[in-house]
Amino acid sequence: MGEFVEGFAELAGLGPAVTIFGSARVGRNDEAYATAVEVGRLLGDAGFTIITGGGPGIMEAGNRGAKEAGAAPVGLNIELPFEQHVHPYVDVEVDFRYFFVRTIMLVKYAQAFVIFPGGFGTMDELFEALTLIQIGKIRDFPIVLFGSDYWGGLLDWVRSAMISEGKASEADLGLLFLTDSPTEARDLILAATKDHYEGAGYERRAREATRKVLGRAQDRPKPEH
Repeated sequence: MGEFVEGFAELAGLGPAVTIFGSARVGRNDEAYATAVEVGRLLGDAGFTIITGGGPGIMEAGNRGAKEAGAAPVGLNIELPFEQHVHPYVDVEVDFRYFFVRTIMLVKYAQAFVIFPGGFGTMDELFEALTLIQIGKIRDFPIVLFGSDYWGGLLDWVRSAMISEGKASEADLGLLFLTDSPTEARDLILAATKDHYEGAGYERRAREATRKVLGRAQDRPKPEH
């Protein structure tokens, strides 16, 4: 309960936000890392706060791009047996012991997801979001799969197995957008969320919310690891 209270208190004023998921095993010299930095930068420039799991790899890259754009990089870190620490590009940090509480926070405060190639954890986050949208527990928002070579096989399997056997529908598959372009990812998210934030004043209000969050983060001492 304490983790829920802390998470709600820290994140309530974020404004429009995008959560970026992906592998922690991506190195800084990897092409996917550079691409995730670009996606974070473009979304930050568009007025979005960038939320990640706070760890290395794609998470670090997404927050790094947000920081370079002057947007709020938020890291929701999980305590793990091998002591994962928050990367240096986070301005707003919340630490969690319980995985399910962290997952709720990653979903609750986002208006869109960008999901880069990843492992079991990334798959868990992807299908959690799809399930919640499918059953109407959260608002239908864009889920952008980044990397057609990586995700194409999964989508083919969904069509050939799930949909062909009646376990899912084409409408369910329509919840996903597949792209290889950082610019297209940003434009998809902007197109899907602009009406929700009433058009013209949306980016201005997003940046005001970002400044408030950054102000709170600067006033609060960083936790020691």
